[in-house]
Amino acid sequence: MQALPRRQQEVLQATVRHYVDTMEPVGSSILVRRFGLPASPATVRSAMGALELKGLLTQPHPSAGRVPSQLGYRHYVNCLLPAPGAAASQLERELAGLSLQWAALDDLLLQLARRLADLTGLLSLITRPQGQQPQLQALRLVPSGDRLLVFLVESATASSSLNLRLPAAVRAEVPALERWTTAQLDQQINVGRLDWSTLPPQLRSSGSLLRQGLRSHRQARPQEQEGAVSLGLGGLLSQPEFSRSESLRPLLQLVEEDPQQLLQADGAGAISGVWIGLEHPHPALRDCAVVQAPYRTGSGGQGQVALVGPMRMAYATARAAVQSVATILQQLLG
Repeated sequence: MQALPRRQQEVLQATVRHYVDTMEPVGSSILVRRFGLPASPATVRSAMGALELKGLLTQPHPSAGRVPSQLGYRHYVNCLLPAPGAAASQLERELAGLSLQWAALDDLLLQLARRLADLTGLLSLITRPQGQQPQLQALRLVPSGDRLLVFLVESATASSSLNLRLPAAVRAEVPALERWTTAQLDQQINVGRLDWSTLPPQLRSSGSLLRQGLRSHRQARPQEQEGAVSLGLGGLLSQPEFSRSESLRPLLQLVEEDPQQLLQADGAGAISGVWIGLEHPHPALRDCAVVQAPYRTGSGGQGQVALVGPMRMAYATARAAVQSVATILQQLLG
Protein backbone atom coordinates (compact mmCIF):
# COMPACT_ATOMS: atom_id res chain seq x y z
CA MET A 1 0.00 0.00 0.00
CA GLN A 2 1.08 3.59 -0.60
CA ALA A 3 3.05 4.97 2.33
CA LEU A 4 1.43 7.69 4.41
CA PRO A 5 3.13 10.84 5.68
CA ARG A 6 4.43 10.37 9.21
CA ARG A 7 1.72 12.53 10.80
CA GLN A 8 -1.06 10.57 9.09
CA GLN A 9 0.55 7.31 10.17
CA GLU A 10 0.52 8.46 13.81
CA VAL A 11 -3.09 9.62 13.59
CA LEU A 12 -4.34 6.44 11.89
CA GLN A 13 -2.52 4.24 14.41
CA ALA A 14 -3.91 6.22 17.34
CA THR A 15 -7.44 6.20 15.91
CA VAL A 16 -7.39 2.40 15.48
CA ARG A 17 -6.07 1.90 19.01
CA HIS A 18 -8.71 4.20 20.49
CA TYR A 19 -11.57 2.58 18.60
CA VAL A 20 -10.42 -0.97 19.45
CA ASP A 21 -10.36 0.00 23.13
CA THR A 22 -13.57 2.03 23.33
CA MET A 23 -15.68 1.45 20.20
CA GLU A 24 -16.30 5.22 20.23
CA PRO A 25 -15.65 7.65 17.37
CA VAL A 26 -12.78 9.93 18.28
CA GLY A 27 -11.90 13.57 17.66
CA SER A 28 -8.55 15.30 17.34
CA SER A 29 -8.45 16.73 20.87
CA ILE A 30 -8.92 13.29 22.48
CA LEU A 31 -6.17 11.78 20.32
CA VAL A 32 -3.74 14.53 21.32
CA ARG A 33 -4.52 14.15 25.03
CA ARG A 34 -4.63 10.36 25.19
CA PHE A 35 -1.66 9.50 23.01
CA GLY A 36 0.46 12.62 23.50
CA LEU A 37 0.69 13.30 19.78
CA PRO A 38 3.30 16.02 19.16
CA ALA A 39 0.86 18.26 17.31
CA SER A 40 -2.01 20.65 17.93
CA PRO A 41 -5.63 19.46 17.67
CA ALA A 42 -5.96 21.54 14.49
CA THR A 43 -3.01 19.75 12.87
CA VAL A 44 -4.39 16.35 13.90
CA ARG A 45 -7.84 17.36 12.61
CA SER A 46 -6.29 18.18 9.25
CA ALA A 47 -4.55 14.78 9.15
CA MET A 48 -7.83 13.04 9.98
CA GLY A 49 -9.52 14.88 7.11
CA ALA A 50 -6.79 13.71 4.73
CA LEU A 51 -7.17 10.12 5.94
CA GLU A 52 -10.92 10.34 5.40
CA LEU A 53 -10.38 11.52 1.83
CA LYS A 54 -8.16 8.48 1.26
CA GLY A 55 -10.89 6.18 2.60
CA LEU A 56 -8.92 5.11 5.67
CA LEU A 57 -11.20 6.83 8.20
CA THR A 58 -14.91 7.40 8.13
CA GLN A 59 -17.38 9.55 10.04
CA PRO A 60 -20.49 7.68 11.26
CA HIS A 61 -22.45 10.92 11.72
CA PRO A 62 -21.75 14.52 10.61
CA SER A 63 -21.19 15.70 14.19
CA ALA A 64 -19.32 12.58 15.38
CA GLY A 65 -15.64 11.83 15.48
CA ARG A 66 -14.02 9.38 13.10
CA VAL A 67 -13.53 5.61 13.10
CA PRO A 68 -11.34 3.32 11.00
CA SER A 69 -12.78 1.99 7.75
CA GLN A 70 -12.15 -1.49 6.40
CA LEU A 71 -9.38 -0.01 4.25
CA GLY A 72 -8.00 1.77 7.30
CA TYR A 73 -7.75 -1.50 9.21
CA ARG A 74 -6.02 -3.06 6.23
CA HIS A 75 -3.41 -0.28 6.07
CA TYR A 76 -2.90 -0.57 9.82
CA VAL A 77 -2.32 -4.34 9.63
CA ASN A 78 0.00 -4.10 6.63
CA CYS A 79 2.05 -1.05 7.56
CA LEU A 80 1.52 0.11 11.15
CA LEU A 81 1.08 -3.01 13.28
CA PRO A 82 2.94 -2.65 16.59
CA ALA A 83 4.79 -5.42 18.39
CA PRO A 84 2.43 -7.87 20.16
CA GLY A 85 1.65 -7.11 23.77
CA ALA A 86 2.54 -8.89 26.99
CA ALA A 87 -0.40 -11.32 26.72
CA ALA A 88 0.87 -12.76 23.44
CA SER A 89 4.38 -13.11 24.89
CA GLN A 90 2.98 -14.93 27.93
CA LEU A 91 1.08 -17.35 25.67
CA GLU A 92 4.25 -18.08 23.72
CA ARG A 93 6.11 -18.88 26.96
CA GLU A 94 3.30 -21.19 28.11
CA LEU A 95 3.28 -23.06 24.83
CA ALA A 96 7.05 -23.50 24.86
CA GLY A 97 6.67 -25.83 27.86
CA LEU A 98 3.81 -27.82 26.36
CA SER A 99 4.21 -31.55 25.89
CA LEU A 100 2.02 -34.27 24.49
CA GLN A 101 0.15 -35.27 27.61
CA TRP A 102 -3.25 -35.74 25.95
CA ALA A 103 -4.70 -39.06 24.92
CA ALA A 104 -6.08 -37.82 21.60
CA LEU A 105 -5.57 -35.05 19.07
CA ASP A 106 -8.90 -33.40 19.90
CA ASP A 107 -7.85 -33.00 23.55
CA LEU A 108 -4.80 -31.07 22.41
CA LEU A 109 -6.82 -28.92 20.00
CA LEU A 110 -9.43 -28.16 22.68
CA GLN A 111 -6.76 -27.09 25.15
CA LEU A 112 -5.16 -24.73 22.63
CA ALA A 113 -8.47 -23.37 21.36
CA ARG A 114 -9.55 -22.62 24.93
CA ARG A 115 -6.31 -20.78 25.62
CA LEU A 116 -6.70 -18.69 22.47
CA ALA A 117 -10.29 -17.78 23.30
CA ASP A 118 -9.44 -16.88 26.90
CA LEU A 119 -6.53 -14.69 25.82
CA THR A 120 -8.37 -12.69 23.18
CA GLY A 121 -12.09 -12.84 23.96
CA LEU A 122 -12.66 -13.94 20.35
CA LEU A 123 -13.92 -17.11 18.71
CA SER A 124 -11.02 -19.52 18.30
CA LEU A 125 -11.12 -22.19 15.65
CA ILE A 126 -8.63 -24.98 14.92
CA THR A 127 -9.31 -27.33 12.04
CA ARG A 128 -8.21 -30.93 12.25
CA PRO A 129 -5.37 -31.80 9.86
CA GLN A 130 -6.64 -32.69 6.40
CA GLY A 131 -5.03 -34.71 3.64
CA GLN A 132 -2.74 -36.59 5.97
CA GLN A 133 -1.51 -40.07 5.16
CA PRO A 134 -1.58 -42.07 8.40
CA GLN A 135 1.67 -43.87 9.08
CA LEU A 136 1.33 -46.91 11.28
CA GLN A 137 3.95 -46.95 14.04
CA ALA A 138 2.87 -49.90 16.15
CA LEU A 139 0.23 -52.63 16.06
CA ARG A 140 -0.88 -55.06 18.78
CA LEU A 141 -3.21 -58.06 18.35
CA VAL A 142 -5.14 -59.31 21.38
CA PRO A 143 -7.51 -62.33 20.97
CA SER A 144 -10.58 -62.17 23.20
CA GLY A 145 -12.95 -65.09 22.77
CA ASP A 146 -14.32 -64.96 19.25
CA ARG A 147 -13.05 -61.40 18.72
CA LEU A 148 -9.66 -59.97 17.77
CA LEU A 149 -8.82 -56.59 19.31
CA VAL A 150 -6.39 -54.62 17.15
CA PHE A 151 -4.66 -51.61 18.74
CA LEU A 152 -3.11 -49.12 16.29
CA VAL A 153 -0.66 -46.32 17.06
CA GLU A 154 -0.15 -43.88 14.17
CA SER A 155 1.53 -40.99 15.97
CA ALA A 156 2.12 -39.61 19.44
CA THR A 157 -1.39 -38.16 19.42
CA ALA A 158 -3.33 -40.63 17.26
CA SER A 159 -4.32 -44.11 18.40
CA SER A 160 -7.33 -46.24 17.64
CA SER A 161 -8.59 -49.78 17.87
CA LEU A 162 -10.50 -52.33 15.82
CA ASN A 163 -12.77 -55.12 16.99
CA LEU A 164 -12.78 -57.93 14.43
CA ARG A 165 -14.53 -61.31 14.37
CA LEU A 166 -11.92 -64.02 14.99
CA PRO A 167 -12.72 -67.46 13.50
CA ALA A 168 -11.48 -70.29 15.69
CA ALA A 169 -9.53 -71.75 12.75
CA VAL A 170 -7.13 -68.79 12.57
CA ARG A 171 -6.74 -68.05 16.29
CA ALA A 172 -3.48 -69.98 16.48
CA GLU A 173 -1.97 -67.73 13.78
CA VAL A 174 -2.36 -64.51 15.77
CA PRO A 175 1.00 -64.52 17.68
CA ALA A 176 2.95 -65.16 14.48
CA LEU A 177 0.96 -62.51 12.62
CA GLU A 178 1.81 -59.94 15.30
CA ARG A 179 5.50 -60.84 15.08
CA TRP A 180 5.35 -60.36 11.30
CA THR A 181 3.64 -56.95 11.55
CA THR A 182 6.15 -55.79 14.20
CA ALA A 183 9.08 -56.85 12.01
CA GLN A 184 7.53 -55.04 9.06
CA LEU A 185 7.16 -51.78 10.96
CA ASP A 186 10.67 -52.07 12.44
CA GLN A 187 12.28 -52.44 9.02
CA GLN A 188 11.39 -48.82 8.02
CA ILE A 189 11.44 -49.80 4.34
CA ASN A 190 7.81 -48.97 3.64
CA VAL A 191 7.42 -46.43 6.43
CA GLY A 192 4.13 -46.84 8.24
CA ARG A 193 2.82 -49.55 5.93
CA LEU A 194 2.71 -53.31 5.74
CA ASP A 195 4.03 -55.07 2.63
CA TRP A 196 1.38 -57.74 2.27
CA SER A 197 3.27 -59.36 -0.63
CA THR A 198 5.78 -60.70 1.92
CA LEU A 199 3.15 -62.30 4.17
CA PRO A 200 4.08 -65.95 4.82
CA PRO A 201 1.65 -68.43 3.23
CA GLN A 202 0.84 -70.02 6.60
CA LEU A 203 -0.55 -66.64 7.80
CA ARG A 204 -2.79 -66.08 4.78
CA SER A 205 -6.11 -66.52 6.62
CA SER A 206 -5.36 -64.30 9.61
CA GLY A 207 -3.52 -61.81 7.37
CA SER A 208 -6.58 -61.47 5.12
CA LEU A 209 -8.74 -60.78 8.17
CA LEU A 210 -6.38 -58.06 9.44
CA ARG A 211 -5.87 -56.51 6.01
CA GLN A 212 -9.60 -56.14 5.44
CA GLY A 213 -10.05 -54.58 8.87
CA LEU A 214 -7.28 -52.04 8.24
CA ARG A 215 -8.73 -51.17 4.83
CA SER A 216 -12.15 -50.47 6.32
CA HIS A 217 -10.51 -48.39 9.04
CA ARG A 218 -8.67 -46.21 6.49
CA GLN A 219 -11.83 -45.66 4.48
CA ALA A 220 -13.64 -44.41 7.58
CA ARG A 221 -10.89 -42.02 8.72
CA PRO A 222 -11.57 -39.04 6.40
CA GLN A 223 -15.05 -38.60 7.86
CA GLU A 224 -13.68 -38.75 11.40
CA GLN A 225 -11.06 -36.07 10.65
CA GLU A 226 -13.39 -33.47 9.15
CA GLY A 227 -14.51 -30.38 10.99
CA ALA A 228 -12.91 -28.19 13.58
CA VAL A 229 -12.65 -27.50 17.27
CA SER A 230 -14.05 -24.08 18.22
CA LEU A 231 -14.42 -22.23 21.52
CA GLY A 232 -15.13 -18.68 22.66
CA LEU A 233 -18.70 -18.09 21.58
CA GLY A 234 -19.41 -16.37 24.90
CA GLY A 235 -16.60 -13.90 24.31
CA LEU A 236 -17.86 -13.18 20.83
CA LEU A 237 -21.39 -12.57 22.11
CA SER A 238 -20.00 -9.99 24.53
CA GLN A 239 -18.63 -7.91 21.65
CA PRO A 240 -21.02 -4.99 20.93
CA GLU A 241 -20.97 -5.79 17.20
CA PHE A 242 -22.55 -9.17 17.94
CA SER A 243 -24.96 -8.18 20.68
CA ARG A 244 -27.86 -9.48 18.60
CA SER A 245 -27.81 -13.23 18.06
CA GLU A 246 -29.22 -12.72 14.54
CA SER A 247 -25.94 -11.13 13.49
CA LEU A 248 -24.05 -14.24 14.59
CA ARG A 249 -26.30 -16.87 13.04
CA PRO A 250 -24.67 -17.02 9.55
CA LEU A 251 -21.20 -17.17 11.09
CA LEU A 252 -22.06 -19.93 13.56
CA GLN A 253 -23.81 -21.93 10.87
CA LEU A 254 -20.68 -21.74 8.74
CA VAL A 255 -18.42 -22.78 11.65
CA GLU A 256 -20.64 -25.75 12.44
CA GLU A 257 -21.35 -26.97 8.91
CA ASP A 258 -18.30 -26.12 6.81
CA PRO A 259 -15.36 -24.50 8.63
CA GLN A 260 -13.13 -25.15 5.62
CA GLN A 261 -14.94 -22.33 3.81
CA LEU A 262 -14.08 -19.99 6.66
CA LEU A 263 -10.43 -21.02 6.81
CA GLN A 264 -9.27 -21.48 3.26
CA ALA A 265 -6.27 -23.74 2.71
CA ASP A 266 -3.05 -21.78 3.15
CA GLY A 267 -5.18 -18.69 3.77
CA ALA A 268 -5.63 -18.41 0.00
CA GLY A 269 -6.62 -14.85 -0.80
CA ALA A 270 -5.86 -13.53 2.67
CA ILE A 271 -3.27 -10.77 3.02
CA SER A 272 -0.64 -11.43 5.70
CA GLY A 273 -2.88 -14.18 7.10
CA VAL A 274 -5.66 -11.69 7.83
CA TRP A 275 -9.09 -11.30 6.21
CA ILE A 276 -10.87 -8.02 6.91
CA GLY A 277 -14.55 -7.52 6.16
CA LEU A 278 -15.49 -7.92 2.52
CA GLU A 279 -12.06 -9.28 1.66
CA HIS A 280 -13.36 -12.68 2.77
CA PRO A 281 -15.21 -14.47 -0.04
CA HIS A 282 -17.99 -15.79 2.21
CA PRO A 283 -20.83 -13.34 3.00
CA ALA A 284 -21.10 -14.60 6.59
CA LEU A 285 -17.75 -12.88 7.29
CA ARG A 286 -18.53 -9.50 5.73
CA ASP A 287 -18.60 -7.74 9.12
CA CYS A 288 -15.80 -9.79 10.69
CA ALA A 289 -12.07 -10.18 10.69
CA VAL A 290 -10.31 -13.54 10.53
CA VAL A 291 -6.69 -13.97 11.57
CA GLN A 292 -5.27 -17.37 10.67
CA ALA A 293 -2.06 -19.38 10.37
CA PRO A 294 -1.50 -22.87 8.92
CA TYR A 295 0.18 -25.82 10.59
CA ARG A 296 1.43 -29.07 9.11
CA THR A 297 1.89 -32.55 10.54
CA GLY A 298 4.73 -34.96 9.95
CA SER A 299 2.39 -37.25 7.99
CA GLY A 300 1.50 -34.56 5.45
CA GLY A 301 -1.72 -33.23 6.93
CA GLN A 302 -2.50 -29.54 7.15
CA GLY A 303 -4.81 -27.58 9.43
CA GLN A 304 -5.55 -23.97 10.28
CA VAL A 305 -5.53 -21.99 13.52
CA ALA A 306 -7.72 -18.90 13.57
CA LEU A 307 -9.39 -16.20 15.59
CA VAL A 308 -12.66 -14.71 14.40
CA GLY A 309 -14.12 -11.47 15.69
CA PRO A 310 -15.21 -8.00 14.70
CA MET A 311 -13.01 -5.84 12.48
CA ARG A 312 -12.34 -3.88 15.66
CA MET A 313 -9.80 -6.27 17.13
CA ALA A 314 -6.26 -6.18 18.53
CA TYR A 315 -4.61 -7.49 15.38
CA ALA A 316 -1.04 -7.60 16.72
CA THR A 317 -2.01 -9.83 19.64
CA ALA A 318 -4.34 -11.98 17.52
CA ARG A 319 -1.76 -12.60 14.82
CA ALA A 320 1.01 -13.40 17.28
CA ALA A 321 -1.29 -15.77 19.20
CA VAL A 322 -2.45 -17.83 16.21
CA GLN A 323 1.11 -18.05 14.93
CA SER A 324 2.34 -19.29 18.32
CA VAL A 325 -0.34 -22.00 18.43
CA ALA A 326 0.31 -23.03 14.82
CA THR A 327 4.04 -23.29 15.56
CA ILE A 328 3.59 -25.48 18.65
CA LEU A 329 1.13 -27.75 16.80
CA GLN A 330 3.62 -28.19 13.99
CA GLN A 331 6.34 -29.06 16.50
CA LEU A 332 4.21 -31.53 18.44
CA LEU A 333 2.68 -33.22 15.40
CA GLY A 334 5.73 -33.11 13.18
